[in-house]
Amino acid sequence: MEYRSLGRTDLAVSAICLGTMTWGQQNTEAEGHQQLDYAIDHGINFLDTAELYSIPPRAETQGATERIIGSWMKARGNRDKIVIASKVVGRTPMNWFRGGRPSKLVRADIEHAIEGSLKRLGTDYIDVYQLHWPDRHVTQWGSNPTSYRVPAPAADEVPIEETLGVLADLVTAGKIRHVGLSNESAWGTMRFVTASERGQGPRVVSIQNAYNLLNRTFEVNLAEIAMREQVGLLAYSPLAQGYLSGKYQNGARPAGARTTLFQRGDRYETPGAAEAIDDYLAVARDFGLDPAQLALAFVTSRPFVTANIIGATTIEQLATDIASVDITITSEIENRLDAVLQRRGNPCP
Repeated sequence: MEYRSLGRTDLAVSAICLGTMTWGQQNTEAEGHQQLDYAIDHGINFLDTAELYSIPPRAETQGATERIIGSWMKARGNRDKIVIASKVVGRTPMNWFRGGRPSKLVRADIEHAIEGSLKRLGTDYIDVYQLHWPDRHVTQWGSNPTSYRVPAPAADEVPIEETLGVLADLVTAGKIRHVGLSNESAWGTMRFVTASERGQGPRVVSIQNAYNLLNRTFEVNLAEIAMREQVGLLAYSPLAQGYLSGKYQNGARPAGARTTLFQRGDRYETPGAAEAIDDYLAVARDFGLDPAQLALAFVTSRPFVTANIIGATTIEQLATDIASVDITITSEIENRLDAVLQRRGNPCP
């Protein structure tokens, strides 16, 4: 396993990060513990979670994933060996996070969120505390749209500097070590960087956005920021919710798969997506590679990626995903993948 620096910090995180959002609905606590044991045994030291999880978001299962991680760390006694990234929800009408009212990125709501996460995780601090999505209104899917329509600002939009000030206090209190963004745009990322350079709060160390072969729009503006400002990408949905594995090809719906269970795959069923998926699966076939491993290896190989967030519902899937670190993206493979991009573009938001 390769380890990479997290932003400008002294933390070294595994190039593969274990995503955990299925634990508490698709996966039981025992299955979550089994995945964690396997991942740690194979060199992963980086976990990603959120107060929102498990997915899909429901009041009944909110916080379940953090509780499962917490019970595992308590049983194993290994908190000091793990780097934990969690998230506070952005502006949302979902009212179960704050006791029956909507939430924003203001002091009261962030402090409420961090206390809940610390309690569920059974820890005194979180290594990377991320803003799950911006407080301001943004276009669909946040930072990775394939087209952009400027939403009208909310009348009570919370300034970035105000939110960053709250996070600064949490760093001072020792409750969080570092700050990260998620579903953020190039404009928003640079506003956070600029504010910290003016002494208005901690410097963000990472940005967690969707990035995969069906949507490489991160490369257009954010990749340069990630590299020059050391705000590395924590890439989520590297398999496009499993679509790049081929398991949903030609309308297939395997038993127990996320799209089968929850019908939440519309993000990867847009016009042109099926054709692009077919082309990427053909590249994998021509090179004798597992399509999931090819898609994951591509993401991990990008110079602006700090960690590739994988997720699995079975140990077999997890083993396949982690083994993607053994795949090398040669220039020949990259040329074929780039040819599909030129032909099919970025069909998915």
